[in-house]
Amino acid sequence: MSRNGTLAAVFVLIGLPVVVVPITAASWFSANADNGAFVSSGLKREYLLYVPASYDRSRRTPLVISLHGGGLWGAAHRDMSQWNAVADREGLIVVYPSGLGGQGVRSWGAVEDGLDQIRDVTFISELIDTLAAHYTIDPARIYANGLSNGGGMTFVLSCKLSDRLAAVGLVASAHLLPFKWCTDRRPIPMINFHGTADPAVPYTGGTTWVAPGQKHFPNQLTWTANWARRNGCAATPRDSMIAADVTRRAYVNCAKGADVELYTIQGGGHTWPGGGPQPEWFVGRTSHSIDASSVMWAFFREHPLVRR
Repeated sequence: MSRNGTLAAVFVLIGLPVVVVPITAASWFSANADNGAFVSSGLKREYLLYVPASYDRSRRTPLVISLHGGGLWGAAHRDMSQWNAVADREGLIVVYPSGLGGQGVRSWGAVEDGLDQIRDVTFISELIDTLAAHYTIDPARIYANGLSNGGGMTFVLSCKLSDRLAAVGLVASAHLLPFKWCTDRRPIPMINFHGTADPAVPYTGGTTWVAPGQKHFPNQLTWTANWARRNGCAATPRDSMIAADVTRRAYVNCAKGADVELYTIQGGGHTWPGGGPQPEWFVGRTSHSIDASSVMWAFFREHPLVRR
C-alpha cells in the first residue's frame, strides 16, 4: 500500500464502527507485514521477500535489495517502487528489508557513524547470507538500491559492502554523510534519479525540514561527479534527452567498467519515477516518463560484480 493509501486507510478506520475496526486493522497489517525475520546484532530484523514463479533453483538468480525511505516500511516501498513487476518479467529475486524503529515505520542509520549504522550494515550482509543459504543467488549479481533515507543507506553499503554489491541505485537519495566519508575506493557502478522540484532533498542541495541545523544535502550534479571521480571515469560526461522532462548524464570510460549515470527529472518531486501514486501535496510530482525500476535493472544487468 502506498503512503496516500495508508492515509486513506487511517481515515476509513476513524469512521468505522468499533466492531469493524479490529477486522480492518488486522487486514491492513496482514497486507503490509514482512514475511521473513532473523536475529542480527541481538535484534529481530525483518524483511519482505519476493520470489517470482519462474524461479529455478538450478540456475543462479540475481538478487535486488531495495531499501525503503525513512518513515516507511517494506510493503509500502514494494508498492511504490514496483520492483515485483520487474522481478516477474526478468526472473530476479527482490527483498525489501526493514530498518530499525517501532511498529510499522522504520529508518536507516545512514546519518553518521554509530551503532545503528553498524547494525544496519551487518543486517544487510547477514540478509545476503540468509537468502543465499535458501536460494541459488548469483554472487556476481547482487544489487542494492533505495529511496531517500534508503538511498543514503545504499551509499553507506557501497562503501562498507563493496566486495559483495555489483552496483547500486539511488532515488531521491538523502545524503547527510559527506562524500569524503567513504574511504573505500573500489569502483562501484551507480545510477541516480532525482527530481528538480524535490521538496525534501533539494536537487541543488541545501537544508530542509529533513536536514535541520548544520546538516546539508549535496548538489546532485556535484554528488554524481564525485562518484565518477571515485570510479575513475572520464571527466567530461555525456548528456542526452530521454523524455520531455528527463535528461541523462552518463560518465563512461570508468575503471573496471563502473559507469555512473544521473537521471534528472524536471519538476519531479521526492518520488520514485514511474512508481506507485503518492500524495503530491506532500512529496511533489511523480513522473511517468520513465520507469526507474526498469531503467535501473537494465543498468544493473550490464554490471556484474568485478572482483578485485
